Amino acid sequence: MTKEIAAINLTNHFLIAMPGMEDDMFGRSVVYMCEHSEKGALGLVVNKPSDIRLSNLFDKVELPLDRPDLASQPVFHGGPVQTERGFVLHDAVAGEAMTASVYASTLSIPGGLEMTTSRDVLEAMSSGAGPKRVFVSLGYASWGQGQLESELAENSWLTVEARPDIIFDVPIERRYDEALGLLGLQAWMISPEAGHS
Repeated sequence: MTKEIAAINLTNHFLIAMPGMEDDMFGRSVVYMCEHSEKGALGLVVNKPSDIRLSNLFDKVELPLDRPDLASQPVFHGGPVQTERGFVLHDAVAGEAMTASVYASTLSIPGGLEMTTSRDVLEAMSSGAGPKRVFVSLGYASWGQGQLESELAENSWLTVEARPDIIFDVPIERRYDEALGLLGLQAWMISPEAGHS
């Protein structure tokens, strides 16, 4: 008789890599889960900056960037899939609750954030408008059907409901520890070895 695994939905949660994970992309990573269903999962690594700045990215897509508050912000390595494609995580546009986004290709995430992949969000930012708080990555992380659940069963990840301030306001080098702190943990408290007896 096979044991049924209860369905879980980690949308709007952080996946926090266990200290023993030695993968270049995912070691000490915090992944913000944009979507999770029985078909699979999609997330963005929020604490692995690249050496590209937003000003460089806007030069590359031939747009000015009239947002001094964003020019020196790094573009992040969001994950190993579609690393040439941009993903913009941002607050939902004010007054738009439960309606279609103002941008052409946007995923509304329960909890108040949106992930936009269409150029129009960059165009809005280039003119000094657009979302106030933005996180921009190249690439994303994805898991096929049942894959994330298997990794969770192997104790590869800790999970906790996400807090947007960790993505937008906490210094990059502190995001891992702050995410662990949401669980009342510090890295030294967790054995690098997955706990199997």
